[in-house]
Order: sequence, then C-alpha cells, then structure tokens
Amino acid sequence: MGFKGLAIALFLALFGAGGSGAAFADAPLNIIGFGDSLMAGYQLESNEGFPARLEAALKERGHDVSITDAGVSGDTTSGGLARLDWSVPDGTDGVVLELGANDALRGLPPQQTRDNLEAMIVRLKERGIEVLLAGMLAPPNLGSDYEAAFNAIYPELAAKHDLLLYPFFLDGVTGVPGMVLSDGMHPNAKGINEMVDGMLPIAEQFVERIQTP
Repeated sequence: MGFKGLAIALFLALFGAGGSGAAFADAPLNIIGFGDSLMAGYQLESNEGFPARLEAALKERGHDVSITDAGVSGDTTSGGLARLDWSVPDGTDGVVLELGANDALRGLPPQQTRDNLEAMIVRLKERGIEVLLAGMLAPPNLGSDYEAAFNAIYPELAAKHDLLLYPFFLDGVTGVPGMVLSDGMHPNAKGINEMVDGMLPIAEQFVERIQTP
C-alpha cells in the first residue's frame, strides 16, 4: 500500500463509521476553576469545594467533565495574572475565571482590576480556551463611586469579549444565615452547594459552547 492509501486507511479507521475515533469524543472536557479562596474552598474538605461540587453536578446532568481547582487563597487579579500560564496548562478546554473579591476588599483601583481581568481573558482566548466569567460585587462600605466602577467591570468585559457571565459568584450566600463560615465571608459547604445550584444552568451553556466547533 502506498503512502496515500495508508493515509486514507488511517483516516477511515479513526473517523469512519464504527471506527475508534469515537474515543476522542469520549475524552472529558478539562475545565479549570481559577480564582481565590472562594474557588479554593477555604476551610472545607476538597470534595466540598466549588470545583468538585460543580463537577459532580454537571456529571449528574450527563456531562463528561473534569474540573480542577486552581484557586489560591488571598489571590488578587494581579496575582492571578502572574500565575495564569502555569496554573492553566495546555489541554485546558475552559476556565471559570473568578477573581476580584480581594481587589475590592483592599480597595484597589477598579481600573487595575479591569485591566488584569481583561489581560487574562485575552491570553486565554489566544490559547483557544473558553472563559466563563464569575462576577463579583464591591462591598458597599467603599462608597457609591467605587461600587459603581467596580460592579461594571464584569458585565462590560463579558459583553466586549463575548463571554458567558454569572453576575455574582456569591449569589444566594452573602448575608444569608447558615450559608457562611464563622468569619461571615466565606461560604460553608451548604453555601457552596447553593452557589453550584445557581451557576449550574450557565455552566451547562458553557460546556455546550466548548463542545461547539
């Protein structure tokens, strides 16, 4: 058999009807949960954190996914940008990007937060990696001007870069009794489950977007 014939035979073996190429479709989607302590599951067991619970919820819905926890407690958007390349390895299909809470807690300039998030989004998209942006809201004690500038970051970036957006990562948890740890800030296991339930519909859209050529 000549080279051309061998190439055709290999193609048919991989992609033809009944061929073993279906194995490629069966590979799980590799998703990274990239964020701070809210993503890392502060003071929780590894199976109670957001990435693990979201993976379990998606699998229950029939999605073959693997979600890796790349959350670092205390991380700001500057820290995330600095570690992005080695925290998101080659072969990653999608990233749930959750950063900015610590920027707001420290009162960092919203423009700095915006620039860092946008740089991460651009870098990931250049690598062909889809991004689901998890929004954050500024604490009201920082004043209305800061609050307005910070809160606008996430919807504006999502619109500019055509990203799926979950508007507030802590929706249903912040200020709700029984949903947070004793520090009053970080979600407990029950709070994590509430966050997963809230994000699940858009997470399914995210999986579908990754799978769409």
